[in-house]
Amino acid sequence: MIEDIELETLINEVYEYYGFDFGSYSRASLKRRVNRVFYLDGFTHFHEFLSKVRTDEEYCKRMIDEITVNVTEMFRDPSFYMTLRKEVLPLLGTKPFIRIWHAGCSTGEEVYSMAIMLKEAGLLHKSILYATDINASVLETAKSGIFPLRMIKDYADNYRDSGGQEDFSDYYIANYGFAKFNEDLSEKMVFSQHNLVSDTSFNEFDLILCRNVLIYFDNNLQKRVVNLFDDSLAVLGFLALGTKETIKYSISPTKYKQFDKEKIWRKIKE
Repeated sequence: MIEDIELETLINEVYEYYGFDFGSYSRASLKRRVNRVFYLDGFTHFHEFLSKVRTDEEYCKRMIDEITVNVTEMFRDPSFYMTLRKEVLPLLGTKPFIRIWHAGCSTGEEVYSMAIMLKEAGLLHKSILYATDINASVLETAKSGIFPLRMIKDYADNYRDSGGQEDFSDYYIANYGFAKFNEDLSEKMVFSQHNLVSDTSFNEFDLILCRNVLIYFDNNLQKRVVNLFDDSLAVLGFLALGTKETIKYSISPTKYKQFDKEKIWRKIKE
């Protein structure tokens, strides 16, 4: 088990050697993830692990990838997607063009979920979905649009529970244990690396989704990220967070109105 002081040493060394800042991540979550990598890779002493991180850039990159992966699924929390489908998309549909940002998109299942809903609402043709993550390897998975076939039954159930009426199998081709989602969905997506800890706003969006990412950050970083989203959101745009996340302590409550019972807020003024 890595000690707290060893974790702080690791954070400092990774920042000094590679410029990657874990300083504002929740310590409990970070420690759990680092310990997992430490044991999976067969280390018994912290100094050996730290030496490997310092001297082997490829290993450090892989370690960072391992500890920044977030678990996701298509149409996760169907009631959330039902609200998007019935309440939010009709309002976005009045705009001539729709820009959506999936921040911390991980392997991309939620981006494809959104593209399917936009297609069904007749809005995909005038939408663009920016999908970003700090982790380059999960972005490659997201770009491919290929997911394990064993997950598809659960995804199809979520889709139906979120109000989906079509045959879910129309959206992908099954082959060799994998499902590849149709390219008419992915052609409206732009994938790129973006670090919520240090990078700035890069566009003005009508909807920003960042679900179950802020829970890994400390309070100060949560405030910074919510302010980044505020800077990136058009007036009357929507911000969607995870079930345990809030903007309540980060930004003036008069600027936003909570939309429905889900964790969706609408920006009502600058």
